[in-house]
Amino acid sequence: MEIGIPREIKILEGRVALTPEAVGELISMNHQVFIEKNAGVLSGYPDSEYLNVGATVVDSAKALYKSAKLIVKVKEPQEAELKYLRKDHILFSFLHLAAVPDLTQELLSIGLTAIAFESVTHNKKLPLLAPMSDIAGRIAVQIGTHLLHQPQGGRGILLGGVSGSERGRVVILGGGTAGTGATHIASALGANVLVFDPNRDKQITLESIGQNVTTSFPGEEEIDKAVKEADLLIGAVLIPSAKAPHLVSAEQVKSMKAGSVIIDISVDQGGCIETTHPTNYENPTFIWEDVVHFGVTNMPGAVPRTATQALSKVLLPYVARLSGADWGLDAELSSGINVQNGVIILKALA
Repeated sequence: MEIGIPREIKILEGRVALTPEAVGELISMNHQVFIEKNAGVLSGYPDSEYLNVGATVVDSAKALYKSAKLIVKVKEPQEAELKYLRKDHILFSFLHLAAVPDLTQELLSIGLTAIAFESVTHNKKLPLLAPMSDIAGRIAVQIGTHLLHQPQGGRGILLGGVSGSERGRVVILGGGTAGTGATHIASALGANVLVFDPNRDKQITLESIGQNVTTSFPGEEEIDKAVKEADLLIGAVLIPSAKAPHLVSAEQVKSMKAGSVIIDISVDQGGCIETTHPTNYENPTFIWEDVVHFGVTNMPGAVPRTATQALSKVLLPYVARLSGADWGLDAELSSGINVQNGVIILKALA
């Protein structure tokens, strides 16, 4: 199989889909791998490392897409990349199409097969999404801690506090992989952490993280009270491949303290907080009703070295299987098909 790895062009996206080591393994399986010039530089992988394992480095995106049948990238195709996609391409990347109907229509018009990392399912889990969700959850607290600083427009709260001061209060909507990652960091910083999740077993696991962690079932009154008291509100709700539901309304955001911070990790699936909208790392925040909002849709892109290594490790076996002639019989890969031959295949997306 001819496999192509483009350079990511989403704003300030530093990840690359596969490390040189992973590319070397694919080449040892007799696959041909093309990588666009400088695709790995921001993750700390210069072209020379890909050349050393036998990859072919091409000078442009146009040449990359022309050379390959299987396109493996991190983020959804940007507008400038759509013209290079063909009907015979297999696109394998994060897509989050429920939040971008225009892109869905573009891919349907092209007629290619598009398999989303976030839709690939193994034993009811999402193995390709999980490491990025974990990173996003941890980043959310790191960024939230900074945005709570007064020069950033925040309340001037140190999350863990010090002797003689109050602790900051972190409220997390969803105790999945992202919510758990956020809980670990917020708890370690010494904040008072409240996590909403409907699963009692998950609640028990979350509370074991630290004595400063409590959990609750996501009832409307409970969420309403918690939002008013939150210094940092993190949205981490996931309905696989579907648009996220709004758990917090604009009216509830209005009730928050001036200088509080909202980080909606779910924003790439439409967001679970009504007042959030997509942003990027060039302009990551906006203020609504005196509340700082952060809605970057590629949060792990801020730590590309870490994120690339974590993603590449879980991605390699799936790329190897997808490169085989009979990949269509692979139930896990088939579960990830969003669109194919001009038709929406995934029920949640439809």
